[in-house]
Amino acid sequence: MYKSFIKPIFFRFDPEKVHHFTFSTLKLVNKISGVSALIRANCQINDPRLEREVFGLKFKNPVGLAAGLDKDAKLYSELENFGFGFIEIGTLTPKAQPGNPKKRLFRLKEDHGLINRMGFNNGGVEEAVQRLKKNKGTLIGGNIGKNKVTPNENAIDDYNICYDALFPYVDYFVVNVSSPNTPNLRALQDKEPLTALLNALQTKNAQKDKPKPILLKIAPDLTDEQLLDIIDIVAETKIAGVIATNTTIERKGLVSPNKEETGGLSGKPLTKRSTEVIRFLSEKSNKAFPIIGVGGIHSPEDAIEKLEAGASLIQLYSGFIYEGPGLIKKINEEILSKY
Repeated sequence: MYKSFIKPIFFRFDPEKVHHFTFSTLKLVNKISGVSALIRANCQINDPRLEREVFGLKFKNPVGLAAGLDKDAKLYSELENFGFGFIEIGTLTPKAQPGNPKKRLFRLKEDHGLINRMGFNNGGVEEAVQRLKKNKGTLIGGNIGKNKVTPNENAIDDYNICYDALFPYVDYFVVNVSSPNTPNLRALQDKEPLTALLNALQTKNAQKDKPKPILLKIAPDLTDEQLLDIIDIVAETKIAGVIATNTTIERKGLVSPNKEETGGLSGKPLTKRSTEVIRFLSEKSNKAFPIIGVGGIHSPEDAIEKLEAGASLIQLYSGFIYEGPGLIKKINEEILSKY
């Protein structure tokens, strides 16, 4: 139904407007008695063989929603109904910010991709916290970043603020220094500033009675040398793992007419590279840490490829938009048939 009826209608309109319309509609529909239960009955697979224990957390299945879709924790419960094993919110920043000027989200229909230059638009971490206080059991990852106006030399302050605010309400943290849409943010991926940032967060984390897993989300555009640095940094800082990968600035091989739009590219054009990064990190580190694989998962086969490359868990974003909610169930069914 989604691909034959809903998607063709949605794809006639501006993607950001469709996003807000869809969120409002899902929120409204799920308030109708019995609707949430009906969605769960049709979409969820509850099978103990799908459960995964990764960095000390128990996931009911390995298919999660990547950060970027539910930035402000507005719809995590409703989205979980579609069968996701976990939901990652954000990227959140200490203060609310509007993000980059519109138009800033583009479909590359011919390439089955998306380009976004959203710029960490969000309502601020405290606003999200108020919604997370109502969580009734959804496993939540908190993706955190810095405000655009915060200089890199003060970035640690912003990440600390987000960490402190979210700590009681999320199950794991993701440090986002890999978005291409905040000026100079990717410079924080360099070895020295990244090590300092992660050590600062880990110091705070160690002071907690029950520390929470901290992960690093990396860009697919890193060189092999830089990826080896990432392996060293994970070992030195003792963070819980890595999310591979964020969006790419690469445009090679695209055919869509709007392929040169500025921003981060996601979707099918990212499938191969993100898998390469996962495999590289897994093999070169001798599987020393868990990896969440994300980037271009549009089919059960794409998901299995990520898992076989070394991912412990996977996340969807563009594939969820292009293929619809049914993709989650198909992936979990394929996992059950394979393992």
